[in-house]
Amino acid sequence: MLDLLLGAGKVLAIGAHPDDIELGAGGTLLALADAGADLAFAVLSGDDTRCAEAQAAAADIAPRATVRFARLPDGRLPACWDDAKLFLHALADEVGPQDLVIAPRLDDAHQDHRVVAELVKPVFRGVSVLRYEIPKWDGDLGPAQVYIPLTDDLVRRKVALLQKSYPSQQSRGWWDEETFRSVLRLRGIEAGTRYAEGFVADKVVLR
Repeated sequence: MLDLLLGAGKVLAIGAHPDDIELGAGGTLLALADAGADLAFAVLSGDDTRCAEAQAAAADIAPRATVRFARLPDGRLPACWDDAKLFLHALADEVGPQDLVIAPRLDDAHQDHRVVAELVKPVFRGVSVLRYEIPKWDGDLGPAQVYIPLTDDLVRRKVALLQKSYPSQQSRGWWDEETFRSVLRLRGIEAGTRYAEGFVADKVVLR
């Protein structure tokens, strides 16, 4: 096992929808913010209400973080491939070189997530990419390759962040603390710790 310390740097987190980033990597991003990382967020779909929620969530993670929205239609990103690609290329030019990009997994069952996952690879060449997972009814949680252990405090903060920042999602049957903690506990077992977030890495550059 190779243990690496995630230090400060420039980190870009990308989601197809508001709440994707926090569901998949909220604990890791909180830890990076605590370490002094320069965080930026980008969300490709969402109406005014959902984008406002994502803005609030990002501010809770890192008050100085920038958030950019493409405002493409939810559930229709495959039909908006060109617009999504143009947005991500413009984003890459605007934020400049990054030390780490955090994005969805390529094997995610949701079509919007897959579009973002597929576009990240050619747009952000030569950058370390960690791909997060999102629990859903499809049952698509696959093996993880990279684990970020989370302290009890980070888990508590992640759960509180999700519950506070996304009131629009609380009517969903799976949206609760038990779901959030169960995924973190499962990955923690695999990582030999109490809690962890699991990722797939298609490129990692160690410096």
